[in-house]
Amino acid sequence: MINISKLYCGEVTPGDWIRYGKKCSGEHTDEIVPEQASERHPIVVWNITRACNLKCIHCYNDSGADKAPNELTTNEAKVALDDLAQFSVPSVLFSGGEPLMRKDLFELIGYAVGLGLRTVISTNGTLIDADTARKIKQAGVSYVGISLDGIGKVNDKFRGAVGAFDRAVEGIRNCQDADVRVGLRLTLTRRNVQDLVQFFEFFQAENVERACFYHLVPSGRGQRIAGEDLTHAQTRAVVDTILAKTRQFKEVGRKTDILMVDNHVDGVYLYLKLLEQNDDRAPDVWKLLTWNGGGLYSSGVGIGCIDFNGRVHPDQFWQHYDLGDVRQRPFSETWTDPDEPLLKGLRDRRAYVKGRCRLCKYFDACGGSLRVRADLHFGDPWAPEPACYLTDEEIGLNRDKQSELSRCGEVFQMLE
Repeated sequence: MINISKLYCGEVTPGDWIRYGKKCSGEHTDEIVPEQASERHPIVVWNITRACNLKCIHCYNDSGADKAPNELTTNEAKVALDDLAQFSVPSVLFSGGEPLMRKDLFELIGYAVGLGLRTVISTNGTLIDADTARKIKQAGVSYVGISLDGIGKVNDKFRGAVGAFDRAVEGIRNCQDADVRVGLRLTLTRRNVQDLVQFFEFFQAENVERACFYHLVPSGRGQRIAGEDLTHAQTRAVVDTILAKTRQFKEVGRKTDILMVDNHVDGVYLYLKLLEQNDDRAPDVWKLLTWNGGGLYSSGVGIGCIDFNGRVHPDQFWQHYDLGDVRQRPFSETWTDPDEPLLKGLRDRRAYVKGRCRLCKYFDACGGSLRVRADLHFGDPWAPEPACYLTDEEIGLNRDKQSELSRCGEVFQMLE
């Protein structure tokens, strides 16, 4: 995650403790702020069910109306939670499918909270009536992220259900009324970028302080929506808009927590913008970016995934690669296996990454971004990030370095 409010506007935001090693930024009293990002234990995205009441066109795990036949039982899930608590993971994010369709969700959340785990729900919001919002509050959930992918009919078409937008907005309001910390999630595609300014107007009108903008990752059903990816020029324009709107909120005294997710190139682009503006905060921002390390300490280090069948993955988009199964081996043992080849590579990327990423002068801040996107696009997890929208000139890839890549057979056809 690239925190725009923190990096571009100097805001103090709740996740700074784990994202940038800053104390007094939302950590619990018993949580240790890591000295180095490489020391972080993973936030675990748990796809607790495949069942979903919607059918979003970009769903990374192809969820639908029916639950998976081999979902973990309540007792099996509790055993896994015991292990996650003993392993000191900073947070468990209950996702799906639609997690609220799992009948024992609140039992599992209550069990997790009782173990001292920070819990989060990732939901489409359409099932959060007033009573459910109160249950979320009573259960001790730290945060609810509600997904919207357009305004009105745009969202409904994206989500495959008429009325999904209105029901999600009602869910947001019900959470607010119940004093549940709530924020929005939006996946950027060619279908909704025209609504970007409207989204910020919506945040303001609905008094939403936290919003996460996700770059599309073509996993699951997302592989089938060819042509929805933003071009590099569109991505730059979108990031420019998000930076400008976040700064406008800052200037009028509105506290926000605006983040961009799943493309660590955003951090470098933000840093270059600060340099261009002669902003004296640029050196400090560079320190925060390199402490975080971007992709260096994300998939396989600072984030992991358990799917609805109990299989472990380096992140939620890497459903095609299993690290293990919590029924057969605890998550903590799988995660710390020094001989697992993909984990070994993700934790030593400098020795594996190829192409323009290998020679990029900003590698310390970006870390080659999202390796699963490279794997999905090129069939090679160490290929360059296909969604990097920085030019060769911007990353310092001069003629000599281009010749070196050619000699090494590391020239890849990038997206445009």
